[in-house]
Amino acid sequence: MRLSARVDYALRACLALTEAGDVWTSAERVATAQQIPAKFCESILLQLRRGGIVESRRGPDGGHRLAGDPHGISLADVIRVVDGPLVGVRGQRPEHVDYTGAAATLQDVWIALRANERKILESVSLHDVATSNLPEGVARLTADPSAWT
Repeated sequence: MRLSARVDYALRACLALTEAGDVWTSAERVATAQQIPAKFCESILLQLRRGGIVESRRGPDGGHRLAGDPHGISLADVIRVVDGPLVGVRGQRPEHVDYTGAAATLQDVWIALRANERKILESVSLHDVATSNLPEGVARLTADPSAWT
């Protein structure tokens, strides 16, 4: 799996907003806290606002904050807003890719990969990451990557 810089920055920006709680936080402050290029951060926050993850307010007391409870915003939610669907094969859903001959079963691998990726990314919330309290299955895999079953 390859995550773009845009996804990495979006997740980090959301985690900075998680840490800030209900406090309106400027894009500049988010960028500085997470070492994200300022213009890139502004663009990502706009995209997250349009996707319903972040809300913004103008004015001297304005800024950005999460649009919902960080317990209910998964990493997958953020990734989908920034990059679209999880695990695509040449821009298509794995179910829509056809292979023949010796490669026919490769489609099954892509479907299984997407299912496992979704299982992890949908089970981890912004709150989980911000508080270093990952779900048990994710923590187990982190401690022993060979523990996959």
